[in-house]
Amino acid sequence: MTNISANSSTKGLWVADLLLLLVAIVWGTSYGVAKDALVFYPVLGFVAIRFCMTFLLLLPSLRQLARPEGRAAVRAGLPLGLILLAIFICETFGVALTQASNAAFLISLCVVFTPFVEWLVMAQRPKASAFAVAFISLFGTWLLTIGSDLTFNLGDGLMLAAALLRAFMMVMTKRLTVNKNMSNLTLTAVQSGVVGFGCLLVASLFMQGGLPPLPSDPSFWVSTVYLVLFCTIFAFFAQNYSLRRSNPTRVSLLMGSEPVFGALFASFWLGEKLGALSWIGGALIVGATLWATLPRSVFNFGAIFSARNIKPESVPVIGAGADSSQ
Repeated sequence: MTNISANSSTKGLWVADLLLLLVAIVWGTSYGVAKDALVFYPVLGFVAIRFCMTFLLLLPSLRQLARPEGRAAVRAGLPLGLILLAIFICETFGVALTQASNAAFLISLCVVFTPFVEWLVMAQRPKASAFAVAFISLFGTWLLTIGSDLTFNLGDGLMLAAALLRAFMMVMTKRLTVNKNMSNLTLTAVQSGVVGFGCLLVASLFMQGGLPPLPSDPSFWVSTVYLVLFCTIFAFFAQNYSLRRSNPTRVSLLMGSEPVFGALFASFWLGEKLGALSWIGGALIVGATLWATLPRSVFNFGAIFSARNIKPESVPVIGAGADSSQ
């Protein structure tokens, strides 16, 4: 029974890792897509449309409110939705006010912030390897964007705030959902409703004359539908699912591969050119992601030697041994 439980847990972790990598892919494309959409509509209105559409699509999941798992999703979703509202206001204004490469670099600082936020909020000091891999990922992201003009402006400051809020979001999602029976779809619906209607409220309070009429350009709606289906519904469901089965630092490391996919999208779809240093940086991020994903047993040379009747002393020492647990 113990082996079956362990195998099930390992399988669930690998499913969570795969979902997070898919999220990194679609989120890597989101900066360029959102920047195109913001040409046609103000930031608060665009975020409101995106998340109100998401809420309407997920409305059937609110039938779960009659059950304990639905009510648990509301209790967690309301505070998490408020954090998410702050993230998207900062992030979307930041994308509008800075270069896409700056945005990708600064938002990836979430990878570095998360171990410290996890330590502060949950009193769980991550392993030293998590700090090392986080900084390798950050260095790779810097190489990836070294060709851009990283002059710090208001948009960059907002992206930095969004990165810190993302780290806080991951940790609080873990804290509010771990070991609790709740509906992931209902949780995503509640969060989306808070963000969408929250943006409408903020716009009505602070935008003189309110929001303009909805845009009619088809490209705006194609971009919005893509962001709703893939970058919102799928991404938040996958992230909520994964955070309940993993830890915030591991999740943030896997999500740290997002700039790589953003660079690939820019290169092959938008025609942007990447230099050698950018590709080296991308390789470092992918390597850090693989290190975070692979079970430490892959690197447990003692077990390999034992299985093959090889004495470890007969093999040259290349470096310090990796921690066998994660």
